[in-house]
Order: sequence, then C-alpha cells, then structure tokens
Amino acid sequence: MSLDVPAALLERAEQGDIDDAEFVECVRTSLPYAWEVVSRVAGELQAGAEEYADNRVPPPDEVARGQLLRALASDAIRGGLERHFGVKLAFQNCHRVAAFPLSAVGGETYTRYISPRAQLLNQSPELRNC
Repeated sequence: MSLDVPAALLERAEQGDIDDAEFVECVRTSLPYAWEVVSRVAGELQAGAEEYADNRVPPPDEVARGQLLRALASDAIRGGLERHFGVKLAFQNCHRVAAFPLSAVGGETYTRYISPRAQLLNQSPELRNC
C-alpha cells in the first residue's frame, strides 16, 4: 500500500473528487522520506540552483527507498508533488531525483538528464538491486 489514507479522506474520495491539498497532505504524512527528498530538491531549485537540483544521496534504508519508489512510480503521487512544488521531477534510479523548472521540459538539459544515455551512465554495481 502506498498511502495511509485517513478514513475521512477515503470517504470524501468515495463521494467524488478531492482537492490537491488534501491529497498532497496524505502523501506528506504517508511518505515522509520521499517528501523530504522532493521538498529539498524543489527548495534548492527555487533557491537558485543553476539549471536543476538533484539528490545523489542513497536512502538510509529499505523503508526510505520504498517510499521514494512508491512516490515516483505513481502518476498521481508524482503529479501531485509536481503541482504542489511547481516543478517537473525526473527520476533515474532508486534515489536520483531531480527537480527542474517547468520551463526546462523539452529543453537540452532536461532532455539530456532523462535520456537513455544518462540512465546508462548513472548505473553502478552497488545500485543493481535498488
């Protein structure tokens, strides 16, 4: 299960759409490590990182790794985080998450970061099973 959904939020979801703020709060409380990584790279970008900001530090344990994978593998969660922080997220492996300005999507730096070449060059034996 990806998220710990409070009963009241689940009831509202069963009745119809919920707003992004409620969803993002559920993500924040359910996946605190993923939230910390994404909020940090988004904050670094907004504080003036050159073209993008990315996380190169592996998760401290498997629980944290699982949170990051669940957050970025879900279109809904990833999209909610992107809308909340106003960034485009890119994900290369079990921990390498980058935040780009929305205006960078389709540009040279973003395209290079998400390329198959970049994915191959970012591999290492110690990350084989991440």
